[in-house]
Amino acid sequence: MRQTILLDDDPTGTQTVAGVTVLTEWSVETLARELERGSAGFFVLTNSRALPTAAAYALYEELGHNLKAASAQTQTPVRVLARGDSTLRGHFPAETDALDQALGPHELTLIVPYFEEGERRTRDDVHYVGDTPAAQTPFAQDAVFGFRSSNLREWVAEKTAGRVPAGSVASLSQATLEIGATATAEFLAALLPRSYCIVNANQPAHVHTLAEAVGLLEARGKRVLARTAASFGAACLGQASAPLATLSERDTGPGGLIIVGSHVPKTTEQLAYLQAHANFEEYHLSSPKGKEGEPEDGGERVGDEVMRLSAALAAGRDVLIYTPRTVVSGDLATSAAFSRRLVELVKSLTVRPRWVLAKGGITSSDIATRALGVKRAEVVGPILPGVPLWRLGDESRWPGLLYVVFPGNVGGPDALFAAYERLQGAPRKESRET
Repeated sequence: MRQTILLDDDPTGTQTVAGVTVLTEWSVETLARELERGSAGFFVLTNSRALPTAAAYALYEELGHNLKAASAQTQTPVRVLARGDSTLRGHFPAETDALDQALGPHELTLIVPYFEEGERRTRDDVHYVGDTPAAQTPFAQDAVFGFRSSNLREWVAEKTAGRVPAGSVASLSQATLEIGATATAEFLAALLPRSYCIVNANQPAHVHTLAEAVGLLEARGKRVLARTAASFGAACLGQASAPLATLSERDTGPGGLIIVGSHVPKTTEQLAYLQAHANFEEYHLSSPKGKEGEPEDGGERVGDEVMRLSAALAAGRDVLIYTPRTVVSGDLATSAAFSRRLVELVKSLTVRPRWVLAKGGITSSDIATRALGVKRAEVVGPILPGVPLWRLGDESRWPGLLYVVFPGNVGGPDALFAAYERLQGAPRKESRET
């Protein structure tokens, strides 16, 4: 059975699935072991959106080579998807170019940024965020991943610097998708080798039809690569939109921990709403700079803060740690510096929280892998539409911990508060120092 492997440039790509594994390491041995489990597929968290383009290319080239070796070792055919942001940010075409180089040439590369839960839809070749063409949103102004084109054929040309002209990019229409998988597969099979094709998907049935059509192409020996948002990945795993995760009633025990690193306007609005409607033991991480080897500004003040926050968790109080709202969008160096300090702060806590919620893709990846030592996790399901809940693996610092990966750009003003309210029903364990 062919397995679908989703290479996720930040942890939020798991937002539409349940019961799926996430790996944070990708040695040949690790990948082969996961393939041997015989599931429909799994995610590999790369966090490449936080990297420079050259580093992202090298990472995906390495991953491609390792997947090719693991696939051969286990005799398991694989379909590889590069999961990226539904608002068109990320390292395209670097990541798909690297995979094409490492895995061997593909006849077709699909562009599928449709994401139902976030209202990211493509109509008449134009990609929309809600009712707004993508290039007219704040996401298009990102200092690292900014773009000018809402028309996806023109976007491909823009991002490839003209290597792939807009006129050569095929367009799979809504009408063809709605005829069915066979018609869709015939359309795709007729394209010239090495084509790029954008997909006018704007409802769940469209990506399920596309997934079936890709399966028909693969059965003919065609090799298909895709740059996709979350919805097509779920369809390739055979899943419809997962129901909200079920949490049990609140009981006594340690407090929960919220970490807000994302500084996009939507997150800032959600943080303000959360602070206005709930009480926390708070810590504002005001500066990205600290002394060598120290998690904060150094000195006794930081140690006192760690003790204060740990004591609050032990007493059953919920803790909120957040960064300034004024970080320049797209400044990866400053964002990385703040992320390092958040990691060190969480690593310094001496009490296991009841749950952890991390806001922002890069933040949630760094907290999971660097502060909590996650190598494998299970996606429980969404806690809100588009907001995944994980259960951490046995090798992590806090095995079995419920961990919410909250994307920076998802939800209305009250969404962060709504997730917090749902977590209030999560089971508590006896507080203990770790």
